[in-house]
Amino acid sequence: MTLVNESVLRDPARLVAVEQARRLLPASPLPADAVARLAARLLAAPMAAVTLIGADEEHFAGVHHLPASLAGSGHAALSYSVCKYVVSQDHPVHSDDLLAEESAELRDHLLVTEYGIRSFAGVPVRDTGDQPLGSLTVFDTAPRRWTDTQLTTLVEIADLVRPAAPDSLDSALATTLLDALSVGVIVADDTGRIVLMNGALREVIGHPRHDPLPDFPGAVDGVLRRADLEPLNWHDTPLMQAVRGEHVSEADVLTMVPGHRTRIFSTTAQPIVGAGGRRLGAVSVAHEVTAMRRAQNFRDCHRRVERVLRASDTAVEAAPEVLESVATTLGWPYAELFLIDDTDGDLRSVGFYEDAEAVDDGFFGHAPECGKGITGRVWETGEPLWVPDIAATEYVPNPVERARIEICLRRGIRTVLAVPVRDGGTLLGVLTCYAGSPELHEDLLTVLLDGVASQIGVFVALRHAEQLARQLTRAQNDFIDLVGHEMRTPLTSITTNAEVLVEEADTLDTEQQQMIQTICRNTGTLQRIIDSLLDLAGLDAGHLGLQMSDLCLAALVRGAVENARGGSRLRIVLEAPPRLPIRGDAERLRQVVTDLLSNAATYSPPDGRIVVTLDAGEDAAELRITDTGIGTPADERARVFDRFFRGSNVRHQGIPGSGLGLSLARTIVNLHGGSIRLDGNEPTGTIVSVKLPISQPEPSPRIA
Repeated sequence: MTLVNESVLRDPARLVAVEQARRLLPASPLPADAVARLAARLLAAPMAAVTLIGADEEHFAGVHHLPASLAGSGHAALSYSVCKYVVSQDHPVHSDDLLAEESAELRDHLLVTEYGIRSFAGVPVRDTGDQPLGSLTVFDTAPRRWTDTQLTTLVEIADLVRPAAPDSLDSALATTLLDALSVGVIVADDTGRIVLMNGALREVIGHPRHDPLPDFPGAVDGVLRRADLEPLNWHDTPLMQAVRGEHVSEADVLTMVPGHRTRIFSTTAQPIVGAGGRRLGAVSVAHEVTAMRRAQNFRDCHRRVERVLRASDTAVEAAPEVLESVATTLGWPYAELFLIDDTDGDLRSVGFYEDAEAVDDGFFGHAPECGKGITGRVWETGEPLWVPDIAATEYVPNPVERARIEICLRRGIRTVLAVPVRDGGTLLGVLTCYAGSPELHEDLLTVLLDGVASQIGVFVALRHAEQLARQLTRAQNDFIDLVGHEMRTPLTSITTNAEVLVEEADTLDTEQQQMIQTICRNTGTLQRIIDSLLDLAGLDAGHLGLQMSDLCLAALVRGAVENARGGSRLRIVLEAPPRLPIRGDAERLRQVVTDLLSNAATYSPPDGRIVVTLDAGEDAAELRITDTGIGTPADERARVFDRFFRGSNVRHQGIPGSGLGLSLARTIVNLHGGSIRLDGNEPTGTIVSVKLPISQPEPSPRIA
């Protein structure tokens, strides 16, 4: 097997034939790369090559997955070749395991030591004069047993790549091999006459494999479309462009055969050039990319749907444009969106799309029944449902379902896909789409449509949440109005009478005096809560405006700190510049600082420490109040500024409060164009940061 016959390899007649083959093979209607790929596929081998053996080098005419370092330059030294054994012996040569061969030449072959190849099988490639030119070889990186059937298959494939005469097109060339390919191949002569078309392409246009070639361009009249869906004339097809000498690379061509799904093909075409540069014709290869293009189109569709949803207030408003995007992306004529009604739990249509003139036949806007019909079954199960051909449905429909099927058939509908619209585990509705022809790619289309349904589900859930938030805000405002206005008058009466009783307390016994003090203390607390509520309502509604003036924030903060020190045993440290001028409402800002200091003192231990820091930045003044108190749970910090909210740790420790102080502080700060936030202070405590727009900062030494 390892015999290398130098006389055969260097035979002048054979070398002339090799050079001629090197010129002819690139012009062959069937590329040598495709031959290698087919051989690898049929023999389940990871690598394959069509090679020609010269006097000193091996030339790679076609390769499939060979290492680039070996075949990338198009040739290699004969020391890397096993094709030389095939040509030398002019019959099939194979090795099941090179490392197990007796010959040291094979065990130490460079394909083994440098590329890890363990087994190969090669058969001769001959010219029309039966001269051995090279080989068709398959390789594997693992030991394997090559069967006689596999070697016979390899011989048949190699025979089909036999180089043709230099100045003719052999329409029978590689017919068997071409029919085994999944890509479509079509060949024309130099006049544009079709001389070869493989089975895959015949199937696309619906022409029987063994019938004579159809009449072109009549066979594809009205079938071909450009990527923009405009009709594609035969004269402008990639094949005819190549006949005129042009090279076309990966041009999308659509086929739209009545009663069949639209298919998209990436098409490459090039001229066939013979000896002396004479153009003999052209070849075009079409690879179906329908699934890939659909996935790309759906990515664009998702972006369009996102833009529509962002610009819409309700699902009813968004539905027409969303459904149009989905249906046109699918290339389907109809789509409808159903959502569950919050009031009665029924599934109702909120919008539809149709690409034709509206027909009042009851197709759109019907009320699905749970568990009946395609939409109803998805409503019941919460799972996608694909019906590939509604005319051949296996369901045993009740009268309601039969009526729906008859309407669908009258509209020419064949395929139906319905997917649930969800927000997490909650079913919100169903998205149903209808096709006018039987469809494939069930898994792909279901996944793609699920993505759109998820976008709709998030939108619907968000709008529900916003509606609930608005209702809650209205309820809170109504409550504030009720408490602020309806309770103020009776509370004023209680306070006035309690004050009268205090003035006459000398005539009362000790227990009665304590009761009056309790009444006064609690009415005072209630009065402060009502005042805070009215402040919030007035500031939010704009009834209470800010009294803006130039002020020194540093002086304001120092005054608030001094007052806090006088009423607390806590240690309060202040770090602030001598002056920090801003423009604001002095009383409202003093209220904010006082409330924040009061909060820090309330939630800190008796021996706690509060640090107040005031800084002047370029654009804003920042006030930070840091305490060592009980802090706020991390997952609740974003809510501490909401009205009436109090941290769970505060409620559990029984510390009194209304949950209005921080909400009022945020309102005042926001009205000043500033911001306020709360962070944790490790290991315990809270940091409240307030930023306010600054006028002209005056950097200066800090004082305590």
